[in-house]
Amino acid sequence: MRFLFLLCCLGISLFSFTTFHVMEYPQDYFRSPVNHAIYLSGTFGELRPNHFHAGIDIKSRDGNIGEELYAIADGFVSRIKVSSGGYGNVLYIQHPNGYTSVYAHLDRFPKEIDAYVKNIQYQRQTFEVDLNVERGLFSFEKGAIIGWMGLSGRSFGPHLHFEIRDTETEKPINPLLFGLKITDNIAPKLHELKVYFLNKKRETTQTKTYNIRKVGSTYRIKGDTLVLGAWRTGFALKAYDHMNRTSNWNGVYSIDMYNNDSLWYNTLFETFSFDETRFINAHLDYEEQVTKKSYFNRCYQLPGNTMESIYQQQSNFGVVSLSKNKAKHIKMLVKDTDGNTATLEFWVKRADVDEVESPIFNYLLQYDEENLIDNGSMRLYLPKGALYENLYLKYDASYDESEDVYSTVHHIHHAKVPIHKYFDLAIRPKQMPTENLDNYFIALCGKDNQVTNCGGEWKDGMLRNKVRDLGDYCIMADATPPKIEPKRFSSNMRGYRQMSFKITDNIPTARNVSGLQYTATINDQWILMEFDAKKDLLTHRFDDRTTRGEHRFQLIVTDACGNETVFERTFVK
Repeated sequence: MRFLFLLCCLGISLFSFTTFHVMEYPQDYFRSPVNHAIYLSGTFGELRPNHFHAGIDIKSRDGNIGEELYAIADGFVSRIKVSSGGYGNVLYIQHPNGYTSVYAHLDRFPKEIDAYVKNIQYQRQTFEVDLNVERGLFSFEKGAIIGWMGLSGRSFGPHLHFEIRDTETEKPINPLLFGLKITDNIAPKLHELKVYFLNKKRETTQTKTYNIRKVGSTYRIKGDTLVLGAWRTGFALKAYDHMNRTSNWNGVYSIDMYNNDSLWYNTLFETFSFDETRFINAHLDYEEQVTKKSYFNRCYQLPGNTMESIYQQQSNFGVVSLSKNKAKHIKMLVKDTDGNTATLEFWVKRADVDEVESPIFNYLLQYDEENLIDNGSMRLYLPKGALYENLYLKYDASYDESEDVYSTVHHIHHAKVPIHKYFDLAIRPKQMPTENLDNYFIALCGKDNQVTNCGGEWKDGMLRNKVRDLGDYCIMADATPPKIEPKRFSSNMRGYRQMSFKITDNIPTARNVSGLQYTATINDQWILMEFDAKKDLLTHRFDDRTTRGEHRFQLIVTDACGNETVFERTFVK
């Protein structure tokens, strides 16, 4: 059931009432997943590289791992996942009221769940598993311990990444809408306003950034009025939420932009689907994010941004048409989930508009069409929906005489433009290799000569694969095997509970290309090695499978090009 949330804001004049939809969620059904006051290091919908944050990050009580975590309501474990990156050790508990709670980055599971997972890992001979659990196999009552806080996966400090999802749709929902108690009487803080000069196609012809200062209870820009040489404009706002007793800069809950008393554009972080999360690269200013790690919430819609979940109200896609004789009154209200509000007010009008120079480009790629470039030595195909706006693509080619470069270097625009979908890239070599074809890969050459292995398969005399970034590409080869460095290992392992090894490779891989693969045995029997991707560390914890006496250990590590390193030793336990 939905209810209407009425918003009326008193500014220079009385703003009109506007309705927008927010679900009504149970307020007394769930308890907190921790036994202390909740302090957040991350909020729902927070802007992150390539994704919206799908939960809240709850800080540990004392900054250490090992804190008990609790079931927020009665339920059963529906899914368990273990991975070296991402959420690490994560538990999903399904509740009878239609919601599922998610507990990620756990240090460890309860003993019965740990034994269940370990048994399947040995059956499948893999560390990483994603298990759909039989209903009722593991059940918890509200308040029961379901695990311990950690930093497994892609976590750089002890915390609980906590989510509440709609069980049927799997959409994450802002957990703070379920009555979880947080002390917060601090309004968000506003930092900068970015202005985009837009043409009729909503293409950016120029940008300007303005500092914001607080005057009394309202944020303003210097002079209060922007005079822009543009027929129409869009805005983006850098804003962060702040809470009591924590120094973190978190994401805000909502931004409402008014144009002359009318709600013109609204962003609300209530829920979204995981299929939509990469649209963050259209919502934020991507170039600011990749070049300065600066996060602006865009308050107008790019043409190729078809996300709907977080946008509940918009007029003219949020674009403001400018008048030379009469300034438009712009008011932005930025809120957190407790209703604390920061307000920015300014006026904007048009100055004389200079003729815009046509961009220099080789190919015009339309955001709402398929796009193909094929010049014989390079073939690029972007599916429809890969772009958020038209791209005036610049292309050039150069020759690199380095011994490990086997093709022309193709300079395909630059990495400051986001790509929503993977696209096909094929490159023809200088001459077709006849040996060790697996050693060759499509290389993305970044700044400071950093190379990323983007994989590739040979077909019709070209090396092909899917990539997701614009930039400099060529064919390279890798014949260097990975390295294995013992960190805790000796011929005498008596009294040791575990052994560990650091494994590294000379060239990192793209997200859609398998990185280092490994397998380990003791006396030719497979053993479980836990991989910590942050530290490149493989760890085996001894159990009753390894008896007293002498044992033969072997670790084989293989990189994406098939290069292999073998570590073989004997030890006494």
